[in-house]
This record gives sequence, structure tokens and C-alpha cells, in this order.
Amino acid sequence: MRQLRVEIIGRDEFWKNAVLVEWQHQHPDKKLVPEGTKCYLIDQDWLASLKDIATECNSTVTLAPEDPSRRSWIRQLLPSRDNAK
Repeated sequence: MRQLRVEIIGRDEFWKNAVLVEWQHQHPDKKLVPEGTKCYLIDQDWLASLKDIATECNSTVTLAPEDPSRRSWIRQLLPSRDNAK
């Protein structure tokens, strides 16, 4: 089974945790494997279900880069949301 690295993005920590709790409730046999502080490894077949649960919990699921340092490098090039105001 092919695994994907995903990031769960909630409005805040409460909503992100709600996704994790709801996933565990609906799919107790399918474990999300933490990968770093923000990402999880999942089976490719679970992506649609995880996105549906995230939507119900005011959150989104995005594919995370395979190389996490690449995302931090790109963020350094983009202006922060705080500075854009």
C-alpha cells in the first residue's frame, strides 16, 4: 500500500485535534502515523475519507512535501501574512 505524507490544517489547534478524534472514532483500525510536528503518514486509499472528515471539522488536508525543509525554504521567500497587513 502506497503511503502519503499529509498535513492537517485547522482553523486552530482545537479543530485540528477534532479531525484526529473524529478519524479515530470513525476508523479505529486505521492509524494516522505522526511524521514530525504537523504531518501524518496515511495509506493513499484513506485520503478522500480524511478530507471529508477534515471538511466536517472546519479543516483541510493537503499533501505535504516529501522533503519538509523545502516547505520552510519556500516560506522564507514569501512574505508572511502578518507583514502583508
